[in-house]
Amino acid sequence: QVFLVESGGGLVHAGGSLRVSCEASVSIRNLYRMSWYRQSPGKERELVATLIPGGDTNYATFASGRFSISRRNTADNTVDLQMNSLKPEDTAVYYCYAYNTWTHYDYWGQGTQVTVSS
Repeated sequence: QVFLVESGGGLVHAGGSLRVSCEASVSIRNLYRMSWYRQSPGKERELVATLIPGGDTNYATFASGRFSISRRNTADNTVDLQMNSLKPEDTAVYYCYAYNTWTHYDYWGQGTQVTVSS
């Protein structure tokens, strides 16, 4: 069992920046594909960004150029999502997701609320 704990959500004005973090109960450096998803009220959960073990990243169209996913250099178990130029439509609960590329088990965090005011 892997536990994921998100932090860093909050309220920010449009145009501002916020960093959300995901701390895992295990090292995620070599085996885990880490992703951030988000879900707004009345909408389906959608993929925001993915970081694969080799270091490559992928972003949803709406996140490309504004958001950045990275594994913290000082912590093998933490992934950050830096969000810049935030828009009101970025308001959502942001979830951390870990996929073990060896066992194929996956895990979700409980989410952190991000609210962007206009």
